[in-house]
Amino acid sequence: MSSTAASAPRRTALDALHRSLGATMTDFAGWDMPLRYGSERDEHNAVRTRAGLFDLSHMGEITVTGVQAAAFLNHALVGNIASVGVGRARYTMICQADGGILDDLIVYRLAETEYMVVANASNAQVVLDALTERVAGFDAEVRDDRDAYALIAVQGPESPGILKSLTDADLDGLKYYAGLPGTVAGVPALIARTGYTGEDGFELFVKPEHAVELWQALTEAGEGVGLVPCGLSCRDTLRLEAGMPLYGNELSTSLTPFDAGLGRVVKFEKEGDFVGREALRKAAERAETDPPRVLVGLVAEGRRVPRAGYPVVAGGEVVGEVTSGAPSPTLGKPIAMAYVDAAHAAPGTPGVGVDIRGSHEPYEVVALPFYKRQK
Repeated sequence: MSSTAASAPRRTALDALHRSLGATMTDFAGWDMPLRYGSERDEHNAVRTRAGLFDLSHMGEITVTGVQAAAFLNHALVGNIASVGVGRARYTMICQADGGILDDLIVYRLAETEYMVVANASNAQVVLDALTERVAGFDAEVRDDRDAYALIAVQGPESPGILKSLTDADLDGLKYYAGLPGTVAGVPALIARTGYTGEDGFELFVKPEHAVELWQALTEAGEGVGLVPCGLSCRDTLRLEAGMPLYGNELSTSLTPFDAGLGRVVKFEKEGDFVGREALRKAAERAETDPPRVLVGLVAEGRRVPRAGYPVVAGGEVVGEVTSGAPSPTLGKPIAMAYVDAAHAAPGTPGVGVDIRGSHEPYEVVALPFYKRQK
């Protein structure tokens, strides 16, 4: 294999379809992915008000099976995975021994002794390697299933109606963070009520050879209610408005879950030891007595958009750093997430701004999320 071929981005099963729709493609975590099909603002607004269709086949699926699968995942991850019921899912993290976050994950319990761990595309190999290393001594098996699945998400207020027209699965009984096997448009799928947009929606795990058929069926079913194909660009503004962290921006190996304001995912009360436990216990104590920088929301008073890495300033001093920033189609203003010193983290703290290329632009500190859908 030539070096060019070796470094060429991977393509999902829907690649030709994206190109036929005129998508602007981009290399994301080693995958060629649709960035947008037309206007990212229109795609964003469609998800908030109607529905959007996403190809998420770049995510990393790892299957864990065996009689000690639950005990193993309790050891390898910070959450209490053994307490997840069959058919339910849990948001959790995998940490280093020093407490640093390797990735944030969703774990689905598919059966009594079978789980699916879904990792971010950029960290899928890191997570697979860590789980493979940590499974030693447990009667469990870790399997790389990244090539076994395509992942299609339909998100937005119209998504339940669209999906109901294509399946007889009990969607009304499917809770948030739950999944059930079913058939959608004749295609066998794991139907999960999860997503990364702040809206109600579903993620459909199917075999790659069924992806095009399913995408086309969903497109046809959503035509009358304004469903549009959506790229990664609007997925980012949707998750930002919903205050959802992105690995590499709000989460990294230099931060513990407590630094990120997500200490709730760490379950010290579960049975047995887990990787990072001692370091995380100390981090929890530090967060109580001497809080590190706090993750907050910032809303612009002007029109200039902050970007990751821009300094947050107050009184002529740097008091934090922007981790994600973008124009918010829903709020009609630029917004950002940032880690700021605890003294400047309270909503409404006066005098806070962002240094945008030497100009200190005023920003309001707000609690996250920026946007919460009406139930």
